[in-house]
Amino acid sequence: MQKWEYLAKRLALAVVVLLSVSVITFVISRVVPSNPAALWVGPHPTQEQIAAARIKLGLDKPLHVQYFRYMNDLLHGDLGVSVQSHQPILTDLKTYLPATLELVITGMIMAVLVGIPLGVLSGAKKGRLLDHASRLLAVAGVSMPTFWMALLLQFLFFGRLKLLPLCSRVDIGISLYHPVQQITGFYVIDSLVSGNWTALRSTLVHLILPAFTLGTYAIGLTIRMTRSTMIEVLEEGYITAARAAGIPERTILFRLALKNAIVPTLTVLALSFVYSLTGAILVEVIFAWPGLGSYVTRAVLSIDFSVIMAVTLVVTVFYVFINLFLDIIQVFLDPRVTLG
Repeated sequence: MQKWEYLAKRLALAVVVLLSVSVITFVISRVVPSNPAALWVGPHPTQEQIAAARIKLGLDKPLHVQYFRYMNDLLHGDLGVSVQSHQPILTDLKTYLPATLELVITGMIMAVLVGIPLGVLSGAKKGRLLDHASRLLAVAGVSMPTFWMALLLQFLFFGRLKLLPLCSRVDIGISLYHPVQQITGFYVIDSLVSGNWTALRSTLVHLILPAFTLGTYAIGLTIRMTRSTMIEVLEEGYITAARAAGIPERTILFRLALKNAIVPTLTVLALSFVYSLTGAILVEVIFAWPGLGSYVTRAVLSIDFSVIMAVTLVVTVFYVFINLFLDIIQVFLDPRVTLG
């Protein structure tokens, strides 16, 4: 019962956070000097057109009425309409969000495949050459600016080695002669489902540089967290007993020790996933990646607050529910979690 009470409190807190973000973003969108009605009409609007647009957008109503109308639309799955493009924001998100998620998920997969093994080996070989090299890589991944990493990788792998493409999701020739059939919006999945192997190869190659750039921060954090927890776990008595029993070192490291050291690392990875959703903005601009970052960048430049509010809420929902999911996992898997 105590577990369910704890989870109910966490769920209530998640709802409070979402409501608070909706209020803050709504108030800011109304306080910051802008004229959504004029943006809606387009260039060189007349006063009559602006007045008509204010009525159409509901901007002539009191602030609290506008907010309750906004929340009612949200509860019915309506994120609003872009004042610049006049397109439903939900329709735009179905186009741009999968591109960003594909980029972020690939970066997280790289963090798991690179960060966890290096962290395990670094913790097992504390003070040796591999440990120093892993720690150096972790510090570089956490501290190096994203834009510098992106430009460096572009210069090396495109400019010098000619191994990887510079930008975009797929080659122009592929998009013309072997276009990806839009099913989920994830090019890798869509290419696999439709059997478009030419597009699949192009998609995977184009993913490497931006995904690695976005994932370097998560790789660095994963190495550091895994190393730290592994050092603690390897000092436990059952590890000493396992070594005395002659169990192979690989089994001890990757089955016995990692099993108990992985929970903090999973927490770091989950939070890095949400961080990458916002960090993708700069990466997508540099690599001309048509995702959520490019979408919200255009909205900021055109002062399209409807889009900015919608994207903020979407990212907040990801953040809140990933945290809630982590709480659930920790409560049911780790009895040491404090139910307070």
